[in-house]
Amino acid sequence: MADFPQQSEPRFSVEVYQNEHLPEGGREVHAVVTVTSAGDGGGPSAGAPSPGAGPDAAVVVMVDCSGSMGHAPGKLRGAREATAAAIDALRDGVRFAVIAGTHTARPVFPAAGGLATAGPDTRKQAKRALNGLLADGGTAIGSWLRLAGRLLDTADVSMRHGILLTDGRNEHESPEELRAALDACAGRFTCDARGVGTDWEVKEVTAIASALLGSADIVADPAGLAADFTRMMEDAMGKEVADVALRVWTPVDAEIVFVKQVAPTVEDLTGRRTTAGPRAGDYPTGSWGAESRDYHLCVRVPAAEVGREMLAARASLIRPRPDGGVPEALAQGLVRAVWTDDLAASTSIDPQVAHYTGQAELSQVIQQGLDARKSGHVAEATAKLGRAVQLASVSGNDGTAKLLAKVVDVVDAATGTVRLKAKVAEADEMTLETRSTKTVRVKK
Repeated sequence: MADFPQQSEPRFSVEVYQNEHLPEGGREVHAVVTVTSAGDGGGPSAGAPSPGAGPDAAVVVMVDCSGSMGHAPGKLRGAREATAAAIDALRDGVRFAVIAGTHTARPVFPAAGGLATAGPDTRKQAKRALNGLLADGGTAIGSWLRLAGRLLDTADVSMRHGILLTDGRNEHESPEELRAALDACAGRFTCDARGVGTDWEVKEVTAIASALLGSADIVADPAGLAADFTRMMEDAMGKEVADVALRVWTPVDAEIVFVKQVAPTVEDLTGRRTTAGPRAGDYPTGSWGAESRDYHLCVRVPAAEVGREMLAARASLIRPRPDGGVPEALAQGLVRAVWTDDLAASTSIDPQVAHYTGQAELSQVIQQGLDARKSGHVAEATAKLGRAVQLASVSGNDGTAKLLAKVVDVVDAATGTVRLKAKVAEADEMTLETRSTKTVRVKK
């Protein structure tokens, strides 16, 4: 483990968990890389941002104002109250704006476009402007994101963030248009996405959050929006270091099989690699406050004889320098390979690696099970969701286990024996699908 201290910013550290032993001829090396950012040189503490984190940030809140927001009692009112609560959570000096999203995107505050600077007066003005939010029109989320990107680009800050709320499907632009907007915004700002009610498409909302390195969740009852928006904004205000990347270097003839974030959620980063010089690639991780995340690396190395040792990979946390110079190294860890004829050593699986392999499978089988259930494939859905119950039980993922119990009747969690419930509340099914990527850490 190597640490690189910084002044008045989080200290990053990297720990590597692996079984470095391979049998003769073995080629695949697995490791879990735990990255911890301790705010202001102290220990990591969720929800306790440093006092100086806020002003070097800009935030745009995108509020769905399509016609469907007026169909359910309290939905638009909840959106107004939630946005007001988020505005109250802004730190003084943060640049911010509010956008009304329909089949187009319209600035709400500042009304003329641009960004305002958070302070007592601008907060009051912004909250008054929310009274002008009316439900009318369609839904074209890509246009909301593009406008947010243009506004955020005008801010000379290191951290740019969006908060997006929708209650419906993206019906007024094609999937290709939304994908193009996400591609255009990726790397320019991060974004948390929320679906309110049950008329929105889970895969759309989770894809937005995934592409923009944010969180996704469901708020089934509009009354819960204000508390959720407050938490999201407080989390955004706690970020202190932006544009951090996980750089993985491998030696000659070695190759990366995959790189996945596995805690606090499962996110496959393999396809997001950008070349960072000979035999190195960068994987985006977004912005960091005081927190810890885990990444699962799989590296394929050249086969070797018993007694050989090699450095299989070097994992480093890096961030760009403002002057465009060589990126700054924040911390690094080493992944090793040692070939042995000790059968017990070479067949042992590191507990961290085993745990997160199971958590990744848990996320996958939940998605497969819910898709099969929607398609009417009862046997497949039962098998997949039963396996999910088994994995959740073994790993101690009590949150996911409780969500699964709202979709299936659990006969025996240890064996994954379940029965599909005849009737399932739509909100319960959507909550399970949305939160299926959430993981828990290894039991101590």
